[in-house]
Amino acid sequence: MFAASGANATNVIKFVQTLLIDDDTISAVTPAIISEKIDMVLMLNSKWAIDLDREAVIDELIRRFSLWVGQDTTLQDNVGHVNWLDAARKKDWRYWQRYRELMEQKLSDKAIDGLDRATDHILGLLEDPAREGIWDRRGLVVGHVQSGKTGNYTGLICKAADAGYKIIIVLAGLHNNLRSQTQMRLDEGFLGYETSPSHDEVRPIGVGLIDSDPAIRPNFATNRSNSGDFNAAAAKNLGISPEQRPWLFVVKKNKSVLERLNRWIRNRVADSEDPETGRRIVSNLPLLLIDDEADHASVDTGAQSYDPDGKPDEEYEPKAINRLVRRILHSFSRSAYVGYTATPFANIFIHEQGSTRDEGPDLFPASFIINLGAPSNYIGPAKVFGNAHADSDGLPLVHAVDDYYEDDTHGWMPPRHKAGHQPKFNDEDRLPPSLVRAIQSFFIACAVRRLRGQGGEHASMLIHVTRLNAIQQAVTRQVEEYVRQSRQRLTRNVDSADLLRELEELWIADFEPSSERIRNQYPNEAGNLAEKWADVRAHLADAVTDIEVRMINGTAKDALDYSDNGTGLKVIAIGGDKLARGLTLEGLSTSYFLRASRMYDTLMQMGRWFGYRPGYLDLCRLYTTHDLIEWFQHISEAAEELREEFDLMAASGGTPRDYGLKVQSHSTLMVTSQMKMRSARSLMLSFSGQLLETVVFHRDKELLEANLSAGESFLSSLGDPAEVNPQRTRGGRTQEWTGYLWRDVEPSAVVGFLQSYSTHRGAHRVVSPVIAEFVDKMAAAGELTNWTIAVVGAAGGSPHAVGKKLTPSMLKRTVNVDLEDRYSIGRLLSPRDEALDLSEPEWDAALALTREAWAKDPARLQQNAEPEAPNGPAIRQIAGFGRGEIVGHPQRGLLMLYYIDPEKSKVPDSPAILAFGISFPGSNAGPKIEYKVDNVYWQQVYGDAD
Repeated sequence: MFAASGANATNVIKFVQTLLIDDDTISAVTPAIISEKIDMVLMLNSKWAIDLDREAVIDELIRRFSLWVGQDTTLQDNVGHVNWLDAARKKDWRYWQRYRELMEQKLSDKAIDGLDRATDHILGLLEDPAREGIWDRRGLVVGHVQSGKTGNYTGLICKAADAGYKIIIVLAGLHNNLRSQTQMRLDEGFLGYETSPSHDEVRPIGVGLIDSDPAIRPNFATNRSNSGDFNAAAAKNLGISPEQRPWLFVVKKNKSVLERLNRWIRNRVADSEDPETGRRIVSNLPLLLIDDEADHASVDTGAQSYDPDGKPDEEYEPKAINRLVRRILHSFSRSAYVGYTATPFANIFIHEQGSTRDEGPDLFPASFIINLGAPSNYIGPAKVFGNAHADSDGLPLVHAVDDYYEDDTHGWMPPRHKAGHQPKFNDEDRLPPSLVRAIQSFFIACAVRRLRGQGGEHASMLIHVTRLNAIQQAVTRQVEEYVRQSRQRLTRNVDSADLLRELEELWIADFEPSSERIRNQYPNEAGNLAEKWADVRAHLADAVTDIEVRMINGTAKDALDYSDNGTGLKVIAIGGDKLARGLTLEGLSTSYFLRASRMYDTLMQMGRWFGYRPGYLDLCRLYTTHDLIEWFQHISEAAEELREEFDLMAASGGTPRDYGLKVQSHSTLMVTSQMKMRSARSLMLSFSGQLLETVVFHRDKELLEANLSAGESFLSSLGDPAEVNPQRTRGGRTQEWTGYLWRDVEPSAVVGFLQSYSTHRGAHRVVSPVIAEFVDKMAAAGELTNWTIAVVGAAGGSPHAVGKKLTPSMLKRTVNVDLEDRYSIGRLLSPRDEALDLSEPEWDAALALTREAWAKDPARLQQNAEPEAPNGPAIRQIAGFGRGEIVGHPQRGLLMLYYIDPEKSKVPDSPAILAFGISFPGSNAGPKIEYKVDNVYWQQVYGDAD
């Protein structure tokens, strides 16, 4: 949604954008040129100048013309598929045309074109709905958290309806509020009218205001009300027959709802029988089933058995939701399934051969997986938390909090609390100071947005501190009381001095420096001018007066229908699980988040603060725990690495099955809800094609000294180094490393070092005995038999004596000393270190691979300039597999040792910290490590996934 609000602004933006696109003489869109076009548009209709915020319109158009959209990448298997979508089939597509026109009011021309291309591509990978016979296509679209997946599948639904799909079912989450919100969006984007239980009055909205022709008006079987899911009355009275207009069902992933829908399909829609089984099927109506949040509830968490030939047990009964979704698909002779998710790993774990007699094949995306490119204005995990592997820092928006608890079971909101807990700070019925600061940050954000002409836009704050409804009620009461008192003080100007002083101090200490940095880094996503405190203060009273406090508990009335609030809803939303996944908080600027789950996909989906923040990115704040900051950094890097792997695999013509095998053996992504299936976890891990580095260390002095001793013994066994301060030619320039290098080291020496080195339990991915076992198994299989060892120092660093001959210089790394049980750093390696073992031609080939991936999706990390050095996945790809005339060498591993300076890193009373990184070349070899952990350990480390 754009920042310039109001009907007049919308019209002016739309027409000026058209004029700018059509003017071939413009080489660069500047404020002066935009202003000239605005004058031309206002000459057409002078009424549009009334209350027009000209500067806001100019800012929005500058933002739109500065945007680019990354290129989607695809893994596909076209066995049995018939290509069908061409220009001739797309003529006179009215559903899509009116949706496009609606989106043109909100999005840039480049974003619209990107949506058009993406939905064409997805639809083309499905079957032609006019194709006779039996067909079944299943795919997965992987987007980013809060990146516009709903807009994408709304566009796909419009095009599918234009093409001839007749039954369109959307699985929309587990709770009423998300189902209702999805129905509202599809009312606006596809149906064109507001759905209601009565069916009496047709109130056009959205696309219906663009083209309201009753002849194309889609039918609906569900509505936006609290009881608007597919209910008993609909199942009893609804009957459909082959006709021109499609039917839309928006349903929860609920056992009762899906059972009702299955019975209705069998009894009221099916028109024939399977001659072999007698199963009732629908042969005359092609089905499109959209599975929103496809990794949640849809995936079968049971354990289907297979015989030695890989044939599945057809008598196996899948879990309820999975079983019922598959039965819907199995009831249609012509069906297409498209799952949407930002965290696809549970879907990839689905067995690709899973099938049962009554349900048909499992939901593995056998036909295709599409990785959507990120628009340049998308604010995702890599931008918020930084990406060490891309050498990019996070935004100055994240604040660690630790005043919400005294210990595990005491305080305002201790990590372990029960339903009867009373949130108290210092034994008083009040909020902790960190939450007060967060709410004050929201006050300031609302005031500044009013100052920037964005007062008519929605603004939201998220408070997610517990999953228990009774405690949410207590928190809501405390927040309401604080907001009420603040509102009275500011509006009446009575007893307001202390509050205004606190707000001004927060403005000066936090907002002023952060806004300046973000304006320099992302000028199109922040305010153009540096606001003064006096101006902000003048808007505070009105801003706080508009703020509502709501608790979200899962009913449709809590769906926050922003469309019904024409002046912009200002809301503090307090909730738990029902607020965590799928539900969109429009204009989210402030988040206070204490939920401690470390399950990869659960935690990423809870990141409601990702998304688009046009014109107010610098005003956004996230208040969360030290642990969650560290974990988000960890998983955002793992997610980015897998996206890069996906790009490389797509470029080589891989299939979804190939990617599934890759993800299943990834050493970090064992953290997914699919692994909840058994009380004892048996994880098959492979480190091939991955980089491991120690970033979490013991605080115990004896353990640190034992690691130093293990390193000294290992290095002394290697003899004299082959190179001192090694140099390499890179891109025509010479690079030099401070340190030592050994070649042709036996794997047994590496295994011995890893077995003697003690990694911290908090290093979830880097477990030295497991890595040692992997190296040993790979060597037995003929790979990783020849090792390069490097001790890498920092130029100008303090020397550290290792034995009698080596004095490597120590690194300075910022250590988080606030964590009681560990030392933690952000990144160990410099990105160039991983390429130390590459020849110049290999380095050039890896750089070429990196640039190819960047050219397809430069928006992912907002990297405007073409990369000048290869990234890690490309380095490991070339090292293992080679490319063209470059021959891979999967037998060669790279182990890098580093010594961290405790004094420079402000670690008191500590010896030097020995750290290591290992770069494993890509490999297709089979060996994996079976890594077993019990349920107690799993819960301690990763927490609950629910």
